[in-house]
Amino acid sequence: MTSLAMTPAEVRVAAQELMDDYGERIDSNRLEEWLDLFAEDCSYRIMSRENVEQNLPVPLMMCTSKNQLRDRIVALRRANEYNLHYDRHVIGAPRIRPTDTADLWTVEASYAVFQTTLEGQPRLFSVGRYTDKLRVEGGTLLICEKLVVVDSFSIPTLLATPL
Repeated sequence: MTSLAMTPAEVRVAAQELMDDYGERIDSNRLEEWLDLFAEDCSYRIMSRENVEQNLPVPLMMCTSKNQLRDRIVALRRANEYNLHYDRHVIGAPRIRPTDTADLWTVEASYAVFQTTLEGQPRLFSVGRYTDKLRVEGGTLLICEKLVVVDSFSIPTLLATPL
């Protein structure tokens, strides 16, 4: 794995583009392309704010590799039955911080996800924040850890598509 360093300014631009791509690929139901934003050794967790604040490790969903994310998408496409809907992500400006590890950055952003039924009924589905670790690989930022912290421990329907 060759790593090409990025300046903080380059990371800021790349992180914003990554967040934009993240939401757009989910919203346009391009989940297989959404996977391209993740490193092979990634983790993806969705946790309630309550559990995070109380340091309780129980997630609402957890995948510990890109292959597990891939399996969820295959199941979503072929096996699961869920409420059909359209997603719309609204993601705030990312806050970017370097870590003690070269080419690893912490990025936080607030988000809101709206869902609209096939009958055209919209509703707010989830609000919270992303706390990500992004790694520079081959001159590209990839998600190596994604923690989705939902402000409410209650998800109103089946959590089918990614947040």
